[in-house]
Amino acid sequence: MEKKYHWASTGDINAFFGLVLDNLAGLILIVSLLSTIFQFPVEFALRHLVPGTAIGVFVGDFLYFLLAFQLASKTGKQVTAMPLGLDTPSTFGTALFVLGPAFLHAKNNLGLAENDAATYAWQIGICALLVSGIFKVFCAFGSNWIHRLFPRAGLLGSLAAIALVLISFLPLLEVMHYPVVGLASTAIILISLIGRVPLPFKVPGTVAALLVGGLVYFSMCGLGMIHGEGIEFDPNAALMPTGWTSVWNFEWLNRMSDTIPYLPIVIPFALGTVVGGIDCTESAAAAGDKYNTSVVIGIEAIATLAAALCGGVVQTTPYIGHPAYKAMGGRAAYTLATAIFIGAAGTLGFFGYVYLWTPKAAVYPILLFIGLEITAQSFLATPKRHYAAVAFACVPALALLSINFVGQIWGDPATNAAGLNPGTLKGEVLKNNLSTALLLSNGFLIVSLLWSSCLALAIDRKLDKAAICMGVAAFLTFFGVIHSPYSNARLFLPGYGGKAWFGSSDLWMTDAKMLEQSGNLVLAYIVTAVLLFGWHKYLVRSAQDNMPDEFYEAGEGV
Repeated sequence: MEKKYHWASTGDINAFFGLVLDNLAGLILIVSLLSTIFQFPVEFALRHLVPGTAIGVFVGDFLYFLLAFQLASKTGKQVTAMPLGLDTPSTFGTALFVLGPAFLHAKNNLGLAENDAATYAWQIGICALLVSGIFKVFCAFGSNWIHRLFPRAGLLGSLAAIALVLISFLPLLEVMHYPVVGLASTAIILISLIGRVPLPFKVPGTVAALLVGGLVYFSMCGLGMIHGEGIEFDPNAALMPTGWTSVWNFEWLNRMSDTIPYLPIVIPFALGTVVGGIDCTESAAAAGDKYNTSVVIGIEAIATLAAALCGGVVQTTPYIGHPAYKAMGGRAAYTLATAIFIGAAGTLGFFGYVYLWTPKAAVYPILLFIGLEITAQSFLATPKRHYAAVAFACVPALALLSINFVGQIWGDPATNAAGLNPGTLKGEVLKNNLSTALLLSNGFLIVSLLWSSCLALAIDRKLDKAAICMGVAAFLTFFGVIHSPYSNARLFLPGYGGKAWFGSSDLWMTDAKMLEQSGNLVLAYIVTAVLLFGWHKYLVRSAQDNMPDEFYEAGEGV
């Protein structure tokens, strides 16, 4: 007899707070970055950019809600729905490298008024998001093949890298800005959700953390012990927005040609979400919910397209927290609730008020828990012999972390006023280290995937397949998909001798030093691929290509 699927449980309350707060932070982030760095009009962003972006989240989470029912019907298990939300790296990339520069270009070079320049940038963002969605549709058809090609250590290793660096460490900094608030909330989250220690009256851990953290925060603000977090916009400006509906005039299609220079920046972010989607599906399978990879990425693509057609500017992606949400006891109700809440927050415009009264130090411990849960799951679901490969995947992410703070230093007004930049550094060792860290950080998600997969395959004595990983890395490096020497991580077409092959183009990289850096990495990968393939031939000829018996775990390889 088929077991009835209980799609809602008390665990969905914890899961809902975790997922919805993450999405609300993403909506605020895109507005804050544009307004503070580029002086983009806040009211325009709230009425045009945010609603469509929120609709993308609504579509994706609602479809994942339905997908959970399908999987439950097929397997008879109490499955947890895949979580979906705004892609955090794309939020930064879209604001800093697409919308912001397009806005300044329209104002300074095209001579447009502020509101017209904002419209121009918005239309560029819509076109870029549409291209990302179409790109992901094509990727969805090959995702199952990719899923079978890479070992679990490679897929989960890159997942652990994101979990430790982006989801755990960076939110921890925000927690420590207000340590009294943050540590109290963190203790409640980690002890109740990881330690499964019950709270009085069976209050969910996420709710208790928000209540206690909020009480401590506002009490300390009232006593003058801390200063409140500044909000850079008036939440009233977001109420009942209608400007976004002008997207259905499709005038933005006229900006498609103007969007082409931004595609080398946009496509890698889209590719990153595809790889992330594969990771998420693998992570969900390791936790017991085996979703079809192509369907998961296909829904992600549909959500991105829906956002673009409603005026959104940030792509959606499956969140890499399925094991964490499952550990919370979430089923499918939390994605439905998130879809409704975020969709309403964007289209009705009340999300500004929610964020205004939610202290970050009380919210971000939820992200810390998710990051730790994902990291632990990555190791638990991987054979012990591949632990080193999972750890190896975290190295490029550490490079991203280091270069992130250095980039903030160069962007500081005091540094600019003093005329300081990377070129003015005198220490050659420091300059070389920063240059290398930049190369490692650009495309780190794909680098982590390839490096950890290569090591895991080599441990299993599949050195021929490990060589293929290095060959793929060489090809991707050649065009800057990974290890781009540019600070904005854009793609390029390499030129020789300072001259482009087929004439002038913004895509050509002709800088001799950058070409040398990129070329050396391509050569390094090729040499390593040849070395591994030759080593494979030796093992085959000497009958040493079988993995040692002590590497097999109980029941494996039988």
